[in-house]
Amino acid sequence: MPPDRTIDAQTQKEIIDSVTCALNEIYVFPDVAQKMEKHLRKKYQKKEYKEITSLRDFGQKLTENLQEISKDRHLRVMFMSDEMLAGFQGDTLTDEEKKRELEKRQRDNFCFKEIKLLEGNIGYIDFRCFSDAGDAGPTAVAAMNFLAHTDAIIFDLRQNGGGSPSMIQLISSYFFDEPVHLNSFYIRKSDSTHQFWTQSHVQGPRMTDVDIYVLTSSRTFSGAEEFTYNFKNLKRGTIIGETTGGGAHPVDGRIFSNLNVGMSLPFGRAVNPITGTNWEGTGVEPDIKVPADEAFEVAHFEALKKLYDKCKDEERKEELDWHISRLNALRNPVTVDASVLQEYAGVYGPRKITLENGVLYYQREDNPKYRAIPMGNDTFIFEKLDYFRIQFIRDSSGLVNEIVGLYLGGHQDSHKRDR
Repeated sequence: MPPDRTIDAQTQKEIIDSVTCALNEIYVFPDVAQKMEKHLRKKYQKKEYKEITSLRDFGQKLTENLQEISKDRHLRVMFMSDEMLAGFQGDTLTDEEKKRELEKRQRDNFCFKEIKLLEGNIGYIDFRCFSDAGDAGPTAVAAMNFLAHTDAIIFDLRQNGGGSPSMIQLISSYFFDEPVHLNSFYIRKSDSTHQFWTQSHVQGPRMTDVDIYVLTSSRTFSGAEEFTYNFKNLKRGTIIGETTGGGAHPVDGRIFSNLNVGMSLPFGRAVNPITGTNWEGTGVEPDIKVPADEAFEVAHFEALKKLYDKCKDEERKEELDWHISRLNALRNPVTVDASVLQEYAGVYGPRKITLENGVLYYQREDNPKYRAIPMGNDTFIFEKLDYFRIQFIRDSSGLVNEIVGLYLGGHQDSHKRDR
């Protein structure tokens, strides 16, 4: 952490003067800016800041006081060391510094953390910010094209704190046929409105019939909330998880280098073309409200059910039913009595079943050993083998004498019990 700076009452006054001047100049709501100024000056006059000598602590206190009035989580005041100020001197970054910054974002893959295919041909994408499309566009295009042939996509925004409207615009464009008005920003200082629409062209196929699910948490914020809010109000996606953080104002930085102070300063507000308002202070309410750590499983299950309900192909329906029953067993495992599990332990040709500390395990020859998860009293699945499950068969006297391997697609093989 950079070294702090000691301040006195005079410096506090200068900081308050600078902060309130900036608020009155460009903060999105001028009447709220005036209330915030009055609030800070009253506290200063009552000497409520007199015990604060740390510039870092003073910035945190001003942030708290400003948010008491505005409820605006984008609005912040912070200490900036000399080293930090050196990196924020307008457009003074050298080409080498710009290159290093780009390389840093490239190493982070522009916030794209994981992309994969789930059971049932459902795509999953986890990204932690909306990087500017100018640099991150090719990465986003590659991600969209990887998922182009899926039947549903889960966007995981539970750890996404926002970012650039250009990336929201790019990704959203893959899911609409015709141009769609996504959002607008009203800018207070210029009294102007900037609209954002889907793009007329995308690289690769559009996915206009693909079901969309968006995972949210209380940490989902700003641009990630816009993406969520857009898809919810356009009725293009199902939102699953927690109510989001509630930050709808675009921000700019304001630096007072002589005071070692910086501001995150909201200069406008989002205006959704459908609702005429935004999610500031309220967040985006999910369609299906569950704790964030349960949202992924719920979304996967909901996606499979929706695909099953609208599917006309019987073979595809059998496949989806296989995945639904498997996922349901993983979410709600059945309890099988230990005495019953003991009856299953034994050797069945190349297959071996063991009971260890009350848990059943399956192994075929020298392959890895897998923990068996009960679907019912005699049928078991495996967490890492989505295409396979086993069933135990009893003879006419009730003794377990056979194991049957059940495979996705309908194939079966069986082995009699050796011992």
